[in-house]
Amino acid sequence: MKKLSLAFITLSLGFGLNAIAQNDSALQKKYLFQNTNLSFEQRAADLVSHLTLEEKLALMQNNAKPVERLGIPAYEWWNECLHGVARDGIATVFPQAIALSAMWNPALIYTISDAISTEARAKHEEHIRKGERKRYEGLTFWTPNINIFRDPRWGRGQETYGEDPFLTSRTGIAFVNGLQGNDPKYFKTIATAKHYAVHSGSEHNRHIFDAVVSKSDMFDTYLPAFESLVKEGKVYSIMGAYNSVNGAPACANKFLLDTVLRQKWGFKGYVVSDCGAIGDIFKNHHYAQSQAVASALAVKAGCDLTCGDEYMAMETAVADGTISEKELDISVTRLMLALFKLGMFDDNSLVSYSKIPFSENNTPEHNALAKKAALESMVLLQNKSKLLPISNLSGVKTKIAVVGPFANDKSVLNGNYNGTPAAPVTFLEGIKKKLGTNATIITGNYIKKPEKSYANDANRNDSIAKTVDACKDADLVIFCGGIDPTVEGEESKIDLKGFYKGDRTDLNLPEVQLNTLKELKAYGKKVILVLTNGSALALNWENENLDGIIEAWYPGQQGGNALADLLVGASNPSGKLPITFYKSEKDLPDFEDYTMKGRTYKYFAGTPLYPFGYGLSYSNFEYSNLQLSKKMASASDSVTAMVTVKNTSALDGTDVVELYASAKNIAGFRPIKTLIGFTKTSIKAGETKEVTIKFAVESLRQFDEAKDDYTIYPGEYNIGVGASSSDIKRTSSLNIK
Repeated sequence: MKKLSLAFITLSLGFGLNAIAQNDSALQKKYLFQNTNLSFEQRAADLVSHLTLEEKLALMQNNAKPVERLGIPAYEWWNECLHGVARDGIATVFPQAIALSAMWNPALIYTISDAISTEARAKHEEHIRKGERKRYEGLTFWTPNINIFRDPRWGRGQETYGEDPFLTSRTGIAFVNGLQGNDPKYFKTIATAKHYAVHSGSEHNRHIFDAVVSKSDMFDTYLPAFESLVKEGKVYSIMGAYNSVNGAPACANKFLLDTVLRQKWGFKGYVVSDCGAIGDIFKNHHYAQSQAVASALAVKAGCDLTCGDEYMAMETAVADGTISEKELDISVTRLMLALFKLGMFDDNSLVSYSKIPFSENNTPEHNALAKKAALESMVLLQNKSKLLPISNLSGVKTKIAVVGPFANDKSVLNGNYNGTPAAPVTFLEGIKKKLGTNATIITGNYIKKPEKSYANDANRNDSIAKTVDACKDADLVIFCGGIDPTVEGEESKIDLKGFYKGDRTDLNLPEVQLNTLKELKAYGKKVILVLTNGSALALNWENENLDGIIEAWYPGQQGGNALADLLVGASNPSGKLPITFYKSEKDLPDFEDYTMKGRTYKYFAGTPLYPFGYGLSYSNFEYSNLQLSKKMASASDSVTAMVTVKNTSALDGTDVVELYASAKNIAGFRPIKTLIGFTKTSIKAGETKEVTIKFAVESLRQFDEAKDDYTIYPGEYNIGVGASSSDIKRTSSLNIK
């Protein structure tokens, strides 16, 4: 058989496509991109070929304008679903992202994310039926936030999955998979991993800051989660950060966006800027002499979509040759391909996700799932004399005081980037419902939220006295305190003691709360502290003196019912910390120093208050007989760790078995220890289970700056299993050839 010439193949393909379009009589379409028999890639390329320059630029901004002559409707790319569909009315509000990570349960993360994307599709399709195409009504979601929570002072750390790249990767992959769905052809929604890259505070100068970081810290800490979500999670969108990285703005950083993201990792999706970040390239980073040049640099680097309208300035950049229209076509094609993959140009009969009814939003099943998530995310930090769970409530009527600034506060359940819960349950409401028949619930709170307490210094002592007086007859005080998203979060105008423009300047509990707790203890009360917060607190006095401490985070719409279940023992705590709780911010390097030395459990040589991976249970677990499937392995191998875990208590419980690695005298291995695997296992009272955790030797890799690549250093490693990063129960040796 003779070889066909390239010209003949091209001619034949073109004829074939035209023939398909002409014969598609059922649809009577004019353009090839309307032909559903073609691949999405062919259709996207054809669509772009019909666009004018002005139309292309208008399609490269988040609020994309319609192209009516081609039947392309308006589309708003900006949507949010950090822990539930956000900013679009009633939706199930799950615990905040940092709390979801505290579950240490990727399977449950997937179930939650799948529920979120179901609600997202249900809402979107209802909007389309009504002809609505506004912000927060589309299918492209700017979540998850997988930045590494390297410093507890960062206000947006609550949006992340914590300080560890491995835990962040496993959690993030599950979340992306739940959002994007499992249909072989269409996306359910599109997830966006953000903020790429080397971004984790401070908030007040994020538009001008240059994060200077070594390649080893970049590739060992700041980039692995992004790599995992691209390679394993197949995330289809990446958001660039505001800051510069080693001198180049993240949204115009060719090394990050092209060399690493596309060439090294093989990313196939599209990149969007953070909102206004393209303007920062010119106005704040002073990296370009005009908005047109800044926009051109961003597109050339690989930023396809701007959150803003800056790309409209590129009309002059094309005219003067700064960027070619062909280069723009690459980005526009990526964006249109994403919309094709969402099924936006196809009939609903072809897209199964388009049939999800509006009734799938805010269902009883999702409400129950929100409670399960809250239960698994809360962390028992302290339990002196086994006061918890509360017992002996029958017989003599127990008097329980439920006080503190967040005892009956609905807003603190939500965190940030949240939807509107239909029937949120506060801590007080949950406790009353659970304990009201067996206890007298005393209320009476006079302590203000953090942003208000510092504005009323003259009234503080009076507020403390009134709160203590309200508790005078109580057998037990449950104090609901901590901080809230009005003082920690995104860039803001807040400037109070301990808080500055979204970030924190110290790690202490607000002073008025601490003084109230001290007064309550001085009065002889048993006190359980329930915390709401998205970041670590330095609870030194509290840990020493209070009877119990429960980390509730921002627990979502079912936070009150979940807390009540934990208090009475209807559920057994199983959450573990995804971050280190330090004794003081003075234990840490400067906030704006992005070097990892001295940060997180991997590089912090001091003694933390509560270590990464820590969390108590009402049960006791005993570890024994750790074995590895092989004692000698190569870089490409996988190894299975097997350990016996026994629940030695009289209560059924759930344990997170954590696997860590450390090196024996291997100079190139920098972390003190590193998480390489974990599993969450339910174990009945008295039961013994054999727990297995498979890990890849590749998880021991370190970036070698001399080689400019990763290396798995040969030598002997300790593989340890335990209940936290500081509580290793059993170890075994693994030799890497």
